[in-house]
Amino acid sequence: MREARKKKKKWLWITLSIIGLLVLSVGGYAFYLYKSATDTVASIHEELDRDKSPKRPDKVTFTEKDPISILLMGVDEREGDRGRSDSLILMTVNPNTNSTQMLSIPRDTRTEIVGKGKQDKINHAYAFGGTEMAVATVENFLDVPVDYFVKINMESFKDTVDAVGGIEVNNTLNFSSGGYDFPEGKVTLDGEKALAYTRMRYEDPRGDFGRQERQRQIIEGVMKKGANVSSITKFGDMFGVVRDNVTTNLTFDEMWEIQANYKAASQNLEQFQIKGTGDKIDGIYYYIVAEEERLALSNQLKDHLEISSDTAATSSN
Repeated sequence: MREARKKKKKWLWITLSIIGLLVLSVGGYAFYLYKSATDTVASIHEELDRDKSPKRPDKVTFTEKDPISILLMGVDEREGDRGRSDSLILMTVNPNTNSTQMLSIPRDTRTEIVGKGKQDKINHAYAFGGTEMAVATVENFLDVPVDYFVKINMESFKDTVDAVGGIEVNNTLNFSSGGYDFPEGKVTLDGEKALAYTRMRYEDPRGDFGRQERQRQIIEGVMKKGANVSSITKFGDMFGVVRDNVTTNLTFDEMWEIQANYKAASQNLEQFQIKGTGDKIDGIYYYIVAEEERLALSNQLKDHLEISSDTAATSSN
């Protein structure tokens, strides 16, 4: 019912993206990086208006290794415009089974927008009500808690790639986008090319799923290249990119606790896609997810988070 692909390699957490790199790659500049990282994380912090997810009876305790969920939101955000969530990926991390699951949510998925009282595309939730509404809508759609979020402006791909001096990706589809040609195989990307590479959608038979895969490739490529950066100037560029383009409700201490208690879970990753069908309603295209598929995914996520269906339902009331 669900297509899963297990990657047996060390997984550099997509949700911590550049921040994780800054925290982990201390090298010979430990004090500089620590001070800059703490200042940067403090500047990008965005609280949700709650102490915990309404889908949980109790707050997450890192030292007890409670499974957690993190929503990655790639936002297409320009000056003077809040924009829409261009990419939604829910990651669940279970340190007790040493496993991580990633679920890509198509941007056109039709669901109830919490706070608007109507059915619409799930990516419109961010446009209507920002992070709060986007998180609440994802929680309602999947009936699981979203404990943390990391929001990345998709425009930052350009600055991020340039900050590490370009990256290399393995392209599986021959296509052109934004005035650039992308042949199959190893492709070297600077910032402008990376942005064009991630934005292509209509030539890809996988649609949004293909674009989300390319976005993940860019982040992995940045982290792989950035891990070898030894120049303070380059790290300064990276801190600047994070400050301008990333927000999260994770504190520096929480990131540190996750690194200390959950790292092993990152080595066993499964990726999932939501199966559905495209359809037009009143002339507007939507991605329709059957109720049985939604419930099956919800139960799978609850199992991985070690949350019973009764607990989630009771906590949300």
